[in-house]
Amino acid sequence: MGRVERLQRDDGNYLAYARTPGKSPTVVFLGGFRSDMTGTKAVALEAWAEKRGQAFLRFDYLGHGQSSGRFEDGTIGRWKDDSLAAIDALTEGKLVLVGSSMGGWLSLLTAQARPERLAGLVLIAAAPDFTERMLLGGLSAEDRAALQREGRLERPSQYSPEPSVFTWKLIEEGRNHLLLDKPLKLPCPVRLLHGQSDPDVPWEYSLQIARHLDAPEVISTFVKGGDHRLSTPADIARLIATVEELLP
Repeated sequence: MGRVERLQRDDGNYLAYARTPGKSPTVVFLGGFRSDMTGTKAVALEAWAEKRGQAFLRFDYLGHGQSSGRFEDGTIGRWKDDSLAAIDALTEGKLVLVGSSMGGWLSLLTAQARPERLAGLVLIAAAPDFTERMLLGGLSAEDRAALQREGRLERPSQYSPEPSVFTWKLIEEGRNHLLLDKPLKLPCPVRLLHGQSDPDVPWEYSLQIARHLDAPEVISTFVKGGDHRLSTPADIARLIATVEELLP
C-alpha cells in the first residue's frame, strides 16, 4: 500500500492521502459516508494501478479515516471542497473519478466543478441527494423533530460498532448541492454499478441518476444479489474492468 501523507488545509486541518505515480489519466477514489481510504475497493484499485503503472489517488475527507477534524463538523460542501483540494494539489491532467455511495455524489459535484479535467466517471451505488431523499425522507416525524431540535441524531450502524451520527447541519447544507432536480450535464462517459440487494441505496436510484445524466455515454450495470459495498472478488474484478474501459 502507498505511503500515507498529509495535505494541509487552510483551516488548520489536514487530509490524509496516498498517491501512486503513473501514466495519465489519474484514477481517483472517493469513498462513502463514514468510510475511508483503506476500504477493499480503494486498496484493490491501488494495487491494480501499481501493477498497471496507472496514476492513482485515494484520500480521506475531513473527519474520516486518518484525516483530522470531527466527523460531525463535516457537510457535503466541505467534503466536496476537500475533494477539489485533493485533486487540485495532488493530480495533473485528466481524471477518472470512482465514487462509492456518498462518494458518487461528491464525484458528480467535483465533475461539475472541474469538467475540463474529466476523462470518465464510475459511480458505485451512487447516492446523490441522500441527505434529503433517503436520510430525511426515511425519518419518522418524531425523529425529524428531534434532529431539528437537538441538531444531531444517532442511529445504529450495520458497518461499525459506533453509531452513525447525522446532524441537522448536514441536511441543511446538503440542500445547496442537490443534483437530481435538474438535468446533469457531464463532458465524459459515465458507468453506474449497483447491487440489486443493496439495503442502503435502492438499485432503482441508479436508474434515476442515469435518466438525469446528459453525457456522451451512460452505461448502467446491475448486479443481481449484489450488496451496497460491491466488494467481493467478482465485484472488484468488474469494477477494475469498468475503470479500464474508460482508459486510453
